[in-house]
Amino acid sequence: MITLLGKRTGEMHIALAAANDDPEFQTEPFSLHYQRSLFSSFQSLVRETFQNQSKSMKRVSEELRKEIENVLPLRTDILNAYKRIYRKKIDVVKTRIHGDYHLGQVLFTGKDFVILDFEGEPARSYSERRLKRSPLRDVAGMIRSFHYAAYSGLFLKDEIRKEDMDKLLPYVEIWYKYMSRIFVNSYLETVKDRAFIPQDNKDFELLIQTYLLEKVIYELNYELNNRPEWAIIPLKGIKSLLNEIDSTS
Repeated sequence: MITLLGKRTGEMHIALAAANDDPEFQTEPFSLHYQRSLFSSFQSLVRETFQNQSKSMKRVSEELRKEIENVLPLRTDILNAYKRIYRKKIDVVKTRIHGDYHLGQVLFTGKDFVILDFEGEPARSYSERRLKRSPLRDVAGMIRSFHYAAYSGLFLKDEIRKEDMDKLLPYVEIWYKYMSRIFVNSYLETVKDRAFIPQDNKDFELLIQTYLLEKVIYELNYELNNRPEWAIIPLKGIKSLLNEIDSTS
């Protein structure tokens, strides 16, 4: 099923990139100026989120407070990871994308997947939703959705004894990474040699890690504002992703 989802995701991006007869869908190349603007927007997101974390300390559970205290010192590491986005020009193009891509936006028919809701992120302005971006932003959104699927069953459903959580965490992480790799491999096989995918493996890793980090910081800010008990998932995701970035840098 995940292999099929990766294929359908790739086909969606191929279709969106193929509509070049319409100016609103014509692809546009990345530039160093654009890459610097990405960092500026990430910087603003990090500043807002970390301020929100500090304000939330008094109104969250003791367990969540400890997780926040572990992440607060990582602000510089997060920004340094973001800065890699403008070190060199990435040879890739921007396209129109789904914009709010996750497991809740696909329906399984029993044999196939149908992709829904192309209006973009509801919290963003209409003009923002129409901006052309890297399709890897959608890919990162789906990978983060796998992380939510794995960890919500452990932390949020009151079906697991607390004393068993440490034993189960490694298996949850293995499932998340295994599903993500199956999805990405299927996706890349589908979109092979397309202009919106970097041909350089290091550039691909850089982009997917950057968009994953953007997504997980956005999630943390959202959860703290709307359902604080869910913030445990992006908090875990930030630490895991930074460890992965450190191991590949």
